[in-house]
Amino acid sequence: MKEAGIDISTHSPKSVDQFVSLPFDYVVTVCDNAKEQCPVFSGTVKRRLHIGFDDPAEAFGTDEEVMAEFRRVRDEIREGFKKFHAEVLKQE
Repeated sequence: MKEAGIDISTHSPKSVDQFVSLPFDYVVTVCDNAKEQCPVFSGTVKRRLHIGFDDPAEAFGTDEEVMAEFRRVRDEIREGFKKFHAEVLKQE
C-alpha cells in the first residue's frame, strides 16, 4: 500500500462482527468467499453490492510472483471502486 501512496501502518484488521448492527448505505463484498460468507447485517443497509476480485492470499509462486499478484489485485480494487464511485455514488 505504501507503494501506492497509502499509509496503513497505524491501522489494524478489525472483525466485521463489531459493525453488523450499524446502519450503512452500502455493504460491499469484494471476494467470492466474502460474498458467500458475509454475515447478516442487522442494522439498516440500503444497498448490498458485490464487486468481485481474486483473493491474492491464494497466490503461489516465488516471493516476487506473489507480490505481483497482491499488486495486481490492489490496483484492480482501486480501479473498481473508482468506477463504483463514478457510476453509482456520483449519480445519487
